[in-house]
Amino acid sequence: MKRIHIVLKLSSIFAVLFAFVFIAPGEAQKPKVIKVGGIFDMTGPTSDVGKDYAQGAVDAARYINEHGGVHGIPIELLANDYGYKIPEAVKTYKNLRDAHNVQIIQGWGTGDTEALSKTINEEKVVYMSASYSSHLNDPSKTPYNFFVGTSYSDAIRMAMKYVNETITEHFPEAKGRKPRVVFIYPDVGYGRAPIPAGKAFAQELGIDIGPDQNVALTALDATSQLLSMKGFDPDWAWVGGTTMSTATILKDAAKLGLRTKFIINNWGFDENLPKLAGPAADERAYGMVPFAFWGENVPGMKAIMEAHRKYHPNDTHTIRYVQGWTTMMVMWEALKRVKGEYTGPNIKAALETLRNFDTGGLCAPITFTPDDHRPNVKEKIYKVSNGKLVFVKDVEIAREKRFIGW
Repeated sequence: MKRIHIVLKLSSIFAVLFAFVFIAPGEAQKPKVIKVGGIFDMTGPTSDVGKDYAQGAVDAARYINEHGGVHGIPIELLANDYGYKIPEAVKTYKNLRDAHNVQIIQGWGTGDTEALSKTINEEKVVYMSASYSSHLNDPSKTPYNFFVGTSYSDAIRMAMKYVNETITEHFPEAKGRKPRVVFIYPDVGYGRAPIPAGKAFAQELGIDIGPDQNVALTALDATSQLLSMKGFDPDWAWVGGTTMSTATILKDAAKLGLRTKFIINNWGFDENLPKLAGPAADERAYGMVPFAFWGENVPGMKAIMEAHRKYHPNDTHTIRYVQGWTTMMVMWEALKRVKGEYTGPNIKAALETLRNFDTGGLCAPITFTPDDHRPNVKEKIYKVSNGKLVFVKDVEIAREKRFIGW
């Protein structure tokens, strides 16, 4: 297990205040620091998106402390690389709890987050993950799990809605028949999580569904899977991988001369996709996008760019950095709302007070309630055109109770 131990410093004035803090009779003593666990993938099969996410979280922690911490209390982010291995995630979680008594963790993948959900809910530790699996947003089952991005299941429903509503716009020859869709995804928790919701909604809309195709996160060739679906001749294919495997699929589809267009989950569509896929992505790759892209002109980006220029001005980043940063900002807001001690139950209760919390356009406004941990049900669709990411439209799905948890 690799650990990046990051101790984030207060300004000298806050250090003086901590050194001479006066505790009134009966007043609970403030902690010297609020420890936040970090479980990230910086070397594993999702590190193509995980490294930038982790950097965004680390920089956000530094920014938080430079802007007063949590009512003057600094946070300490204990960032660990678990290499996308579930046993390593479990081991890291145990160490964070036993050695550091963390009450909140910034986590990563679907498989490990779902594997830990029973334990974290029994131990009442708030777990804010980069997995947006709907298996984690039903508080009656996973009350201590939270995430900030639009759920994978809501995203796939929005994708099916878009496919159904625009079929003749993209494929005039499809007039008079049902749209045809296949689902391409890696055979891991992240890839599998939204597929039942996508298929159920597609059937509801009257879309014909072809045979699933599994393409690994580390795939360098997807020819056999694409040939396997060729007989069905899908109009659209849902892609649920990360950027590298998505680029492989797009390039092989172009080589095979497929007419299929691809509508891609959050983690497979970012600023690197046009670079990796080249012309194969043009007018073929469409993405479900729940966050602002790096440097996008929205109010919340100002703080990100200021921190970037201060901390590492020669680097460049992607939407993944924005995702990590935004999740930490939502956590910061919740910590500032905590009543009493900074325990898991109190942090959970604080998160559940968020109503249309404005992230400055970094993502759709955030709402958590004791009955529904879906943060929002809105995102954007972009496409690749001439090597650039081009906005297509805003999309939204109804916040129906039947969609909680699936």
